[in-house]
Amino acid sequence: MKKILVTGAGGFLGWNVCSAAAKEWDTFGTAFSKPAGTRGARIIKIDLTDHNTLKKAFNDILPDAVIHTAAASDPNYCQANRSEAEKINVTASLNLAGLCADRRIPFAFTSTDLVFDGLKVPYKEEDPVSPVNVYGEQKVRAEQGILKIYPDAAVCRMPLMFGNRGRTAAGFFGAMAAALKEGRELRLFTDEYRTPASGRTAASGLFLAIEKVRGLIHLGGRERVSRYEFGLMMMDIMGVNEASIVRCRQQDVSLAAPRPLDVSLDSSKAYALGYDPLPLREELERLLKRRKKSAAVK
Repeated sequence: MKKILVTGAGGFLGWNVCSAAAKEWDTFGTAFSKPAGTRGARIIKIDLTDHNTLKKAFNDILPDAVIHTAAASDPNYCQANRSEAEKINVTASLNLAGLCADRRIPFAFTSTDLVFDGLKVPYKEEDPVSPVNVYGEQKVRAEQGILKIYPDAAVCRMPLMFGNRGRTAAGFFGAMAAALKEGRELRLFTDEYRTPASGRTAASGLFLAIEKVRGLIHLGGRERVSRYEFGLMMMDIMGVNEASIVRCRQQDVSLAAPRPLDVSLDSSKAYALGYDPLPLREELERLLKRRKKSAAVK
């Protein structure tokens, strides 16, 4: 089996990528702050911001492909800790791209829809970037630096992602499902729009990218929804009536990092290559059914 290196295996997307890789790849995952509980992947605990350590691990593994999901991905954290976030979001990403370029192996970098300002949707790959927060700015610098170092790299702009995760990964989906089930109040934006995709779907897009993509690609879902609409859809699928979903707007909530209102992605290029997200409702029904079944077993 060919070997794949997945950075950030303890995070939501990294866990999903490792899970998807296990059947067809000899999978190595990196973790630093979080231990990763991913079946089928050998986990290496390293600090990706230490270039010598990263280079040694890379040369020990000699991967045939790399998917780089590790990041400081909380915009509020990046806004308050610019220099620390820069080390992983930019510097480590460029170093890893250089290692992959030296061996001419497929490299997929996970960027974000937050490289845009939300004023011209839906966004295509060729649209000018215009981030409104530090996280988006750092991802832009990483994108540009990676493609300069390694033009054959796949730079994948990811949407809002939801779904199953490892026991160490953070994610809004499980917390939202629990709140709906328990009837707790959820304040959800009516004016923030994304094109969400499940972690499983996003992982499939990344494997497609290392096979077929060179340069920029958008891996969004097929539907543009607000967080409020997303919550209502979950509530309807779960069949709960006592949940308390409160409509609110971005301006009603104080956030450390500014956020664009609409960063919906046009992912038609990826669809033409075979990326095929399920309809949002179908994806949510599948995930919530699995979640309910898992809870019943426990």
